[in-house]
Amino acid sequence: MKYKLLGESGLRVSELCLGTMTFGEERGTMGNTKKECRKIFDAFADVGGNYIDTANVYMYGTSEKWVGEFVHSQRDNFVVASKYTLTMDPDDPNAHGSHRKNLTRSLEGSLRRLKTDYLDILLVHAWDSMTPIEETMRALDDFVKAGKVLYLGVSNTPAWVVAQANTLAHLRGLTPFVSLQLNYSLIDRSIEREFLPMAASMDLGVMAYFVLAAGILTGKYNEETEGPTRLGPNSPVGIFEIEKEKLEVAAEVLKIAKEINRTPSQVALNWVRQRRRKPVMIPILGARTEAQIKDNLGCLDFDLEQGHLDHLNELSKPQLGYPYQVLQSEMYRDLIYGNTFDLIENHRL
Repeated sequence: MKYKLLGESGLRVSELCLGTMTFGEERGTMGNTKKECRKIFDAFADVGGNYIDTANVYMYGTSEKWVGEFVHSQRDNFVVASKYTLTMDPDDPNAHGSHRKNLTRSLEGSLRRLKTDYLDILLVHAWDSMTPIEETMRALDDFVKAGKVLYLGVSNTPAWVVAQANTLAHLRGLTPFVSLQLNYSLIDRSIEREFLPMAASMDLGVMAYFVLAAGILTGKYNEETEGPTRLGPNSPVGIFEIEKEKLEVAAEVLKIAKEINRTPSQVALNWVRQRRRKPVMIPILGARTEAQIKDNLGCLDFDLEQGHLDHLNELSKPQLGYPYQVLQSEMYRDLIYGNTFDLIENHRL
């Protein structure tokens, strides 16, 4: 395991993060026993993993409780991230959202379940459009100044809101976000339109979740059917159709895996792990068994060749849409830069 600096901070985090959404048995087949989760945690820690991701709503709090137990004897050796915003009581209008009251209650509950007096990273779990961003950033900053939180992150929030929040924080001397947690895989590269350019310009680390696209990139759906199928209600991403195009991407991942004698999961993970450009990209591992986490960690044993990376990049390349395709056209390039485009050495490209 190697380590990366998280965004514009000096925090050192492992190049893979352990996701613990499956730590608990409250949601049936989505979760697992404490004994199996301990094996998953130990396998990750044994190879040098120090970055653990949880949330107050994961398994209705059980995930945080078990993570707290697992890290307790070496608390300062781990970077523990948790989240707030999503509801803990659907009938209470103040038991969800990014406002100060829910933040205070949620953070106190998380610290209690984790049996710790501080969080390394606290993330806003999702955009709450009802709460002014000024209130959220000021309230978060208060807890950083109080020593209960060291760094801040954000997930499932529009890029323009994140940019507004960090600009506000820098202008007012508040604590900015240093990381984003986003859905990213060979199946869904939509964050390349707005999020990744923003993250690069603001030096935000990107934590990529659903890197295996709810199992599509393991190839198991290619084996079961040649046509569209639907993931069941216990899938982490709910019910959605697996279109032919997604199965075609998975088929290419399978082909490369067979060629280099690796597993499809390892190939898909390394496509994300091996991003060399800003922003820093860290895959979140969401294993349900000890065998799965060990297979996932096998991605550390090799790098994909550039030819394979290029092939996968081209195969799943997203359409950036307006205005990017217009601005990158030769006509607009000439209108913006005249005849000087090729004469200017652009280090911001």
